[in-house]
Amino acid sequence: MVDTISAARARRIALAAQGFGARQTAGTGSGPGTRQFNLLLRRLALLQIDSVNVYERSHYQPVFARLGHYDKALLDAVTYGKGVTEYWAHEASFLPIETLPLMAWRKNDYRDRFLAGTSETGSAESAEASMIPWLRAELAAKGPMRASEIEHDSNRRQGPWWGWSEVKRGLETMFRVGDVVSAGRVRFERVYALPEQVLPASVLGVEVPREEAVRQLMSMSARAHGIGTLKDFADYFRLKTVDALPAVLSLVEEGELVPVEVEGWSKPAWLHRDARRPRRIEAEALLSPFDPVVWERSRTERLFDFRYRIEIYTPEPKRVYGYYTLPVLIDDRLPARIDLKSDRQSGVLRVQSAWAEPALLPDDVPRIAALLRRAAAWQNLPGDIHVTGRGTLAPALAAELARA
Repeated sequence: MVDTISAARARRIALAAQGFGARQTAGTGSGPGTRQFNLLLRRLALLQIDSVNVYERSHYQPVFARLGHYDKALLDAVTYGKGVTEYWAHEASFLPIETLPLMAWRKNDYRDRFLAGTSETGSAESAEASMIPWLRAELAAKGPMRASEIEHDSNRRQGPWWGWSEVKRGLETMFRVGDVVSAGRVRFERVYALPEQVLPASVLGVEVPREEAVRQLMSMSARAHGIGTLKDFADYFRLKTVDALPAVLSLVEEGELVPVEVEGWSKPAWLHRDARRPRRIEAEALLSPFDPVVWERSRTERLFDFRYRIEIYTPEPKRVYGYYTLPVLIDDRLPARIDLKSDRQSGVLRVQSAWAEPALLPDDVPRIAALLRRAAAWQNLPGDIHVTGRGTLAPALAAELARA
């Protein structure tokens, strides 16, 4: 007989699996360090990378949401260090280096698409493809380098991809197919290296066959979800359901996944055997648009009755909530969303808009105000928190911040 789990219990299971509910660092003193960062990265399996920096880059915020105030330089030492690498997992992501061999099949897929002329970064007949042997030779002779260290005037910002040069597109093609790997970042710009220059022997040249790699990736995804559907688990590493379903069935047979029914869910669901089932979750967090809790939007609606779309790419007149709106997590609810901007020149955290959701409770406003103060301190913004007045929550939030 299949167990039935309430929607509220499923929500708490999902949040606990993502590391919520643990005690956070309260102030700016001794905060979490390397050990906690590594444990969290292995719990989450990856941290998505994005260059948008209006409030904070995407991989820093999930760590703050779960661990509280920390030194970003210490996280840089981990994510740019020897035990962590980058690859296209759930989009561009930091991930433990031992995960890299599980991506060999994806590199081969990218190579096939490149040779077929259907790659996002060009084709075997393109101008950047002709540069690949030269780029490989440059890295072999000079060691790891950024694209900007290789570029010259004739190949700067000539291409159609985000102003990339032929050098940048060539390096990105090599990165996708595995001919180069990340050797960290300098001022957020990726450093490219030949695999033998930076990878440890334990992963260098190791390729896990596709079926087994997908099974392991689905296992990691299910553990990070706690509970979910086939689509939920597959999306974590951007896997196709045709590959993901056999992996789920294998994990069920092994006893790692347990079939369950969740109230209100129309699709079959599975519970990870090690998932915690907390009676309550105590949490206060700002969720990045690229936080695993909310990046699969249909799951966000199913878990929290919260419809979320990032509006970065929406023309300003058509934006509903704001440019960089972050869902606000209070305990196991999403009772608000706030559009934030870190005004580093003025030292001010700007609340561009603040919106109340149906899940908002009277006691939430002081907790959200306190959360914003902690965020401002972590961002090293000593000035006031400025609320513009736009949004249904803005007046109450401004009044609460003024009282403090």
